[in-house]
Amino acid sequence: MSLSQQRRFPRRRTSVGASRDFVTGVLIEWQLHSLIEDIELCVSELATNALLHGAPPGREFSVGLHRVEELVRLEVRDSGPGQPVVQCPDDDACSGRGLRLVRALADDFGINDHIVGKTVWLVFKAPAAPAPAPAPLTTPGSS
Repeated sequence: MSLSQQRRFPRRRTSVGASRDFVTGVLIEWQLHSLIEDIELCVSELATNALLHGAPPGREFSVGLHRVEELVRLEVRDSGPGQPVVQCPDDDACSGRGLRLVRALADDFGINDHIVGKTVWLVFKAPAAPAPAPAPLTTPGSS
């Protein structure tokens, strides 16, 4: 099974909440309720980074969710220059923890450079679908 959904968002503060709503809707549709909280938090961090550091004025960023078997991949792509860096902020710093947080929540993490822009991606392991209940056993002569 392979599923995929993607949406573009304008470079506006309201796009962070809209990207959370988008991934929540997709995960509900795919019946992956246990992943909603982590993926919502991660898309918030990545969309905020795209707005602050990645998407130039007048441009958009995109959010994609892809499911292949038991893996869900979250992608946030922007058209800006630069490479995101995982930081080690001081305890009293007000920012700089986003990539460290998403790396801790995800099962895998990476950045793909493009001719224009980059894609930051995270992979989450989806819970396996429950196995169907076995048929009740019957013995010969019972009814």
